[in-house]
Parts: sequence; structure tokens; C-alpha cells
Amino acid sequence: MKRIDPEILQALLRTRKAAYAPYSGFQVSAVVESADGRTFAGCNVETAHFKSVCAEASALSAMIGAGHRELAAVYVLGPGDKACPPCGDCRQRIHEFSRVGTRVILVDEHGRVLNDRTIEELLPDAFGPDSLDAR
Repeated sequence: MKRIDPEILQALLRTRKAAYAPYSGFQVSAVVESADGRTFAGCNVETAHFKSVCAEASALSAMIGAGHRELAAVYVLGPGDKACPPCGDCRQRIHEFSRVGTRVILVDEHGRVLNDRTIEELLPDAFGPDSLDAR
């Protein structure tokens, strides 16, 4: 079975442990890799009114805040050994900063790849920046 880079796995495990999920107990982490190979980690953050920030959105915010605008890959680690796919909102966020072929890689806590898809496979016929050209 294919495995991810050990440094990415360690960032995922460390960040998942830091997730703030007191209501659901569902801790998730994500690492995004920019086009130049830099990585940025994020975790989910819940609040009492049940509106939370997803791990993917958190990692993307870190990347954007560092001045990067293009994704090469997204790694997601949820609890347990089941794949934790991005929600619809996060798929849209990932699409916004993706290039053709950006990978979304779902892993378990041992670094095993459970699912590896392109953003085009996860969000076909997506509405994005190019869609606004029709104005």
C-alpha cells in the first residue's frame, strides 16, 4: 500500500492532536502543499454554536496568509482508519486554489493512502474563477 512522506504524516498527526473538537470529538487535520513545495498544516476548530472551521480551510488559510496562491496537493487525516473526504465547502475552496491535477490524498494515521483523487474527480464541473468570465 502506498504511503505518504513521513514529515507530512508527522505534521498531520501533530496538528490533528491540536484540533479543537469538544462537541463532536471528531478531530481532523490537513496539510496543503503549495506549488513550490512548501507545506502548511491546519486543524478543525469547533465552537459552541456548531459552526466550525474545517481542517482543509484552516490549512488553506495558512497557505494564503503566507502569500501562496496555488495548490499542488492536499492531505487529510481524520480520526480512526477510515478515509475522511473534504466536505462540499472545502472541495470548493480547494478548487479555487488548484491547478489542473491537484491531488487530494486521504490517509490514515499510519501514513497509508486510503484515497487519492484529483480535485476534478472530487468536484466535476466546478464553478470557479473561470466561470466568472461569462459576466
